[in-house]
Amino acid sequence: MEKWYLMTAVVLIGLTVRWTVSLNSYSGAGKPPMFGDYEAQRHWQEITFNLPIKQWYFNSSDNNLQYWGLDYPPLTAYHSLLCAYVAEFINPDWIALHTSRGYESQAHKLFMRTTVLIADLLIYIPAVVLYCCCLKEISIKKRIAKVLCILLYPGLILIDYGHFQYNSVSLGFALWGVLGVCYDWDLLGSLAFCLAINYKQMELYHSLPFFCFLLGKCFKKGLKGKGFVLLIKLACTVVAAFLLCWMPFFTEREQTLQVLRRLFPVDRGLFEDKVANVWCSFSVFLKIKDILPHHIQIIISFCFTFLSLLPACIKLTLHPSPKGFKFTLVSCALSFFLFSFQVHEKSILLVSLPVCLVLSEIPFMSTWFLLVSTFR
Repeated sequence: MEKWYLMTAVVLIGLTVRWTVSLNSYSGAGKPPMFGDYEAQRHWQEITFNLPIKQWYFNSSDNNLQYWGLDYPPLTAYHSLLCAYVAEFINPDWIALHTSRGYESQAHKLFMRTTVLIADLLIYIPAVVLYCCCLKEISIKKRIAKVLCILLYPGLILIDYGHFQYNSVSLGFALWGVLGVCYDWDLLGSLAFCLAINYKQMELYHSLPFFCFLLGKCFKKGLKGKGFVLLIKLACTVVAAFLLCWMPFFTEREQTLQVLRRLFPVDRGLFEDKVANVWCSFSVFLKIKDILPHHIQIIISFCFTFLSLLPACIKLTLHPSPKGFKFTLVSCALSFFLFSFQVHEKSILLVSLPVCLVLSEIPFMSTWFLLVSTFR
């Protein structure tokens, strides 16, 4: 690519801003008894390193699920375990069972911040750069400008480097998936998106556009010929990816069910605290959580979510195109954020990622949305 030095400078700017934000404090620092999401990520390293895999998602004397119990899919747990091995090599006190809870030090903070930056460097940033480099319909300068806009999106930087999480991992895998299916590397794209779902279950927000786009491709090729072969290959890729990630939890039925219960905590109710979705806003006028039974809340949430995303998904299936796929990602993610059950405020990132992808098509609306979403 021409002007590679400009792209390098843009990436360095993105890294500098990330590290600058990480120099500050994090949410929950010095605030017992929970200490914020920083402690959650550290605690998962403690649990995955010290306990056998069959105990990771179960409540026990060594794993109190009320104290930041693991509630993300297996790939998050494996990532925590990998970080734990490095932590144990540097300082075993960081992940010592029980005694490390609430551990805070400058050295450990540096270690934790570095793990986020490395994840960005390995997964998210390369996907952003490659995606923008593949945009042939815009000039090189605009591609570089788009990389800069995406890498400097404040919402992701503040949540991952200020609040402290690893959202860039799942979003990075999802972006690799978008790259794959948009440029006809369908099997690799499907594999990447399966990794995204198996890292954070909220990536289900993007699942229907992926499914409809790939199904539409199969229809276009003909289900009696190449389309059928592609469909079988895609199905095998998805099944193999999930089996590989979930194999240790398929040994017993109760293991699988417990992981699913942790991933989808429907017992918590329609929403928690103050979340910028329809149900929370509507509750100001009508207390849905108090009036309607729990199972009715689930049904209503499902119906509204499904009906709001259905038109875009039908259109994408009948007329599959990369541009339509990106806009459907925006539409479906927004439907889930507004109407689905147990929405978390950070889920706006799942809308923001596809909005970043359509910056070229609708620059004003995209920029406006990204700025507003930062203050959600």
